Amino acid sequence: MLKTVLAASAMAFAAGATAQSADAWPERPVRIVVPFQAGSATDLISRQLGNALAKELGQPFIIEARPGAAAAIGSSMVARAEPDGYTLLMGGPAANVTNRFLNKNLSYDPDKFGLVSMVAYTPNILLANPSQPFKNLPEMVAYAKANPGKLTYASFGTGTTSHMAGEMLKNVAGIDILHIPFKGAGEAIPALLSGQVSMYFDTIMTGLPQVKAGKLVPLGMSNAKRSDLAPEIPTIAEQGFAGYDIAPWYGIVAPGGTPEPILDKLNVAINKVLQDKDLRDKLAEAGAEPRGGSRAEFAAFIKSEIPRTQKLVEQAGITAQ
Repeated sequence: MLKTVLAASAMAFAAGATAQSADAWPERPVRIVVPFQAGSATDLISRQLGNALAKELGQPFIIEARPGAAAAIGSSMVARAEPDGYTLLMGGPAANVTNRFLNKNLSYDPDKFGLVSMVAYTPNILLANPSQPFKNLPEMVAYAKANPGKLTYASFGTGTTSHMAGEMLKNVAGIDILHIPFKGAGEAIPALLSGQVSMYFDTIMTGLPQVKAGKLVPLGMSNAKRSDLAPEIPTIAEQGFAGYDIAPWYGIVAPGGTPEPILDKLNVAINKVLQDKDLRDKLAEAGAEPRGGSRAEFAAFIKSEIPRTQKLVEQAGITAQ
């Protein structure tokens, strides 16, 4: 009986201590690790969010880029960090979903992270070189069917959302187009402009300026609804491919074991700042549209992405390295 009482008392004390630490959190600067290069969309979105959270929570949010291995280096670093709420990861498709299918010996477990909140997404645009013999998606599909294997599409890396977008289009449209991976827009756009590749699935942040300048032709947006940043560009789905919906997304996660009250407090803070007009305008400048939502909704979203991504990886014939 005494042992039971002592155990119950210890549990109550621990729960009380956790609640108190969550109330006080953050008491010092918080680090958000970005698993991609500085200047990337992930980096820009993280900086805007960090600035807003610093104002809301009263402590600096420091952005630290740890790129490499398709987000695995930064993700692994956060996974091993102290679960105290002071090290976070700006997660996304690669870190939380795709890497599990691309790496036989992944250095972290994507399912062990404490999920906080979806933050935003950046629609992809399918862009074409103006010299191509088509000016819209139906014409491209017809040309691809008449000329199997002739067209190429660029992405910002094997296994990235832009690659998966191409594989999804190949599947739903029944076309044969060749994937050409690049390291990012800095390489892919010049290749597209010069005609080295036929098309490119680019983020709206770097792709839209090329469209507005008249240098590239937009064939469709990759997400389910038209983007507020370019409402004149139709989606791929509405051009005869119902259900087509894929876009890079960004969400905050924490090391496994981070106290639930801290995760809840951070979720509330993120959802609050995402309603601020100033932050929403700055996210728009980075080509991002705010999301937010509950922790449960974030978990359900990731769970739904896993089988869909696995199917696309298998269809693309990508084998784990």
